[in-house]
Amino acid sequence: MKHFSTAVFWLLLSFVLPQVFTACSKSAEEEVPSDAPLIVFVTGDEEYRSEESMPMLARIVQRELGAKVKVCYSLDSAGIVAPNRTESISGLEALETADLMVLFIRFRNLPDSQRAFISDYAESGRPMVGFRTATHAFYYEDSTRQFWNDEWPTQVFGQQWITHHGHFEDGQAPLTQVSLLEGAEEHSILHGLEEFDAFSWLYHVDGGEWSLAGDSAPLLYGHAIRSNHEAAGRLEQFPLDQPVAWTKTYTGNSGQSARVFFTTLGHPYDFKLESMRRLALQGIYWALGQETAIPEDGLNVEVVGSYAPNNSGFGRIYKQGLRPVLFE
Repeated sequence: MKHFSTAVFWLLLSFVLPQVFTACSKSAEEEVPSDAPLIVFVTGDEEYRSEESMPMLARIVQRELGAKVKVCYSLDSAGIVAPNRTESISGLEALETADLMVLFIRFRNLPDSQRAFISDYAESGRPMVGFRTATHAFYYEDSTRQFWNDEWPTQVFGQQWITHHGHFEDGQAPLTQVSLLEGAEEHSILHGLEEFDAFSWLYHVDGGEWSLAGDSAPLLYGHAIRSNHEAAGRLEQFPLDQPVAWTKTYTGNSGQSARVFFTTLGHPYDFKLESMRRLALQGIYWALGQETAIPEDGLNVEVVGSYAPNNSGFGRIYKQGLRPVLFE
């Protein structure tokens, strides 16, 4: 009986294996077209797990838009993802031919040669999407590079780093109520988007001594459920309600005006929420000028595979030994 079972096993396997390989292989019709847009996701932050959320979003973009995607990471010498390494991001040369840059980095002190890939892209007039800490994408102590700390993100994305309403028990419960701005409900980015509670603590970007730059047009507002500024009596300076997503344009040295979508949301647990993924994906579509492809009930934002990110925070709480996700 033992020999009979083994024979049957191999006989069945001979029929199954070809079908498995056929199912996993791309046919010519399924291959990404040569003229498909290239979307480059630039990650590199030591707090919000962009190294996990952006590859997840890239998979959805690849499925829904039929785009070519690439994710750039901060890596160590062994090629392992190293979010705490602030002085290098690998693969930025892909931005030279990209059709869209998605930026989610925090306080990077990149060498001029690497930073130039990002800034040259911005100046080219091609579209951009930014998440949360892109308001403080760079941090240089050198006085000759101070422009990159505050002025650059303000010009490109609409605001710099100012303050937020507080960490509290990070990831334990939502801290910001997100609602649609009255009058913006019909915007294509908001199609099918339900109001939601985000895990991101609220960033201050408008009010008091500050205002959104350029032609920034808010789409969503956030209300701080809990606030250190409220506890300290600073609400006149830092109100509880702030824009959390907006569109704008940026005209660089090329003279061409680029579409820009930005959101201050981006906690790793936010991306577990359908509304957050829809906001991100439809912001990408809009930036690319593909808003007519967004149905009234919104795009399909079902996760490809699984998404179980580590919580936000500093130190070594990011996934150890994580290797870059490679896309064909």
